[in-house]
Amino acid sequence: MNILKKTYDWVLSWSESRWGALALFLLAFAESSFFPIPPDVLLIALCLGCAAKAFRYALICTTGSLLGAVAGYAIGYFLWQTPSGEFTAVADFFFRVIPGFTIEEYEKISHLYNEYNFWVVFTAGFSPIPYKLITITAGVFRLDVPIFLLASIISRGLRFALIAWMIWKFGAPIKTFIDKYFNWLALAFTVLLVGGFIAIKYAV
Repeated sequence: MNILKKTYDWVLSWSESRWGALALFLLAFAESSFFPIPPDVLLIALCLGCAAKAFRYALICTTGSLLGAVAGYAIGYFLWQTPSGEFTAVADFFFRVIPGFTIEEYEKISHLYNEYNFWVVFTAGFSPIPYKLITITAGVFRLDVPIFLLASIISRGLRFALIAWMIWKFGAPIKTFIDKYFNWLALAFTVLLVGGFIAIKYAV
C-alpha cells in the first residue's frame, strides 16, 4: 500500500509540470494495460489548474486510454496463452504483480463475454472496474475489434468528459465530491443505462 501511495503522489506531482498533458496521455495509455493508478487523478488536478482546458485534457486522456486499450487487447491476443492454452509468463506476471488483476476476476470476466461483449467493455470503461482487466481479456477471447473499440470510445469518452465538465462547471468545490462519490455515481449510471437496454430487449 505504501508503494501505491508513493505512486499516487508521483502521478499527482505531474500536474505542476509543463509536461502535465503529456504525462496525462502516457498515464491513460499505461492504465489501460498495466498501470495501477487511474488517470482520473491527474485529469482532475490538471482541470483544476486550468478549467478552460478541461475538455482538452479530457480528450487527451480519452485518446491515451483508447490507444492503451489497443495495447491491452494486443497483450491478451498475442502474449497471454500458449498455443496449447496455458498461461504465459506475461499472464503469470499480471496475476502476481498488477493490483486488481487476479485469476478469480479474470475467470469471472471470461464467462461474461459470450453474451454481453459490448456491455462488459462499456461497464469497465465507465465504472470502477479495472479497465486493464477488460482490455486484456477482450484480446484473449478475441472480442470483435469494432465492438471493442466502439464500447471503449463511448465509455472512456463519457467518463473523462463528465469529470472535465464537473470541474469546468463547479470548480474546486466539486473535487471533494468527485474523490468521494464519483465511482459510485459512475456505477449507478452504468447500472441504470445497461438495465434500461436489457429491459427494452426483453420488453419487445
